[in-house]
Amino acid sequence: MLIARVIGDLTATQKHPTHEGRKILLVQPLNLDGTDRGAPMVALDSVDAGIHDRVLVTTDGYAAFTAVGHKQAPIDAAVIGVIDHIELVAPESGAGAPPASTPAAPKKQHKKRQSEKG
Repeated sequence: MLIARVIGDLTATQKHPTHEGRKILLVQPLNLDGTDRGAPMVALDSVDAGIHDRVLVTTDGYAAFTAVGHKQAPIDAAVIGVIDHIELVAPESGAGAPPASTPAAPKKQHKKRQSEKG
């Protein structure tokens, strides 16, 4: 899995039938310090993530297509979680940096989650 930030979404008018009704996101993989890591990539959304969300991305084909509920679908990356908080713990030897905490971007209310509450 990768940590990434959603930086955009894509519209594809012609796509595989298993992708119909699915949101396609452009995500930027991140290092632990939040800096960009490599080139942006395309991932199918399975958790209703939005722009600027920090997310978990799987790049394993089996994990990706089962996450979106379509076995044997042509998917090699999927957003499988929205990260709320990351906490890094220093090595026990004390030689490393002190524990750091990186709060996620401000949470937004997802439509899907709002409808579940009420």
